[in-house]
Parts: sequence; C-alpha cells; structure tokens
Amino acid sequence: MGRGRVQLKRIENKINRQVTFSKRRSGLLKKAHELSILCDAEVALIIFSTKGKLYEYSTDSCLLIPVFHFCHSFICGFEDDGVIEEASTKICKG
Repeated sequence: MGRGRVQLKRIENKINRQVTFSKRRSGLLKKAHELSILCDAEVALIIFSTKGKLYEYSTDSCLLIPVFHFCHSFICGFEDDGVIEEASTKICKG
C-alpha cells in the first residue's frame, strides 16, 4: 500500500515548511546524483531557499558557469562585466 497524494499548496507553518524544504532538497540532490551516475548524464542543479541561500550540485564544475551566468543576469537584470567569464576560465582550466 502506497502513500496518498500530497496536495500541492504552500505550507503555512514556518517550521513544517523548513523541514519539508530540507528533506525535499536532500532528495532532489540525491536524485540528481543518481541520474548522473545511472545515465552517464551531465547534471547541474541550483536551488535557492526563501532566504536566498544557494544549494548546488554539478557533475562538472564547468557546467555550472552558464547557469550562474543566467541566474546573475536574471536576478540583477543586466549582463555581468566579464566576472563570470573570468571565473569560468580559472575554474575550467584545471
């Protein structure tokens, strides 16, 4: 016998919401890792908490650079001044 369906709506209780976020975040990171191993896939995952804390997973550090670039452009509303490209060159060389 399986579990019932969870109604998808915002959890009003702050503590329950944080516990659920933490458990589901861990599960999602685990699934991303499993997907990369089982299917030999390149995976990049970025999660922002409600307080703006960043959680990330990537099979390759270079894979996150374009994603960070997109997030920076989207959140800040403008293109960066080459900082992300400079960081990607340093990270991806080694």
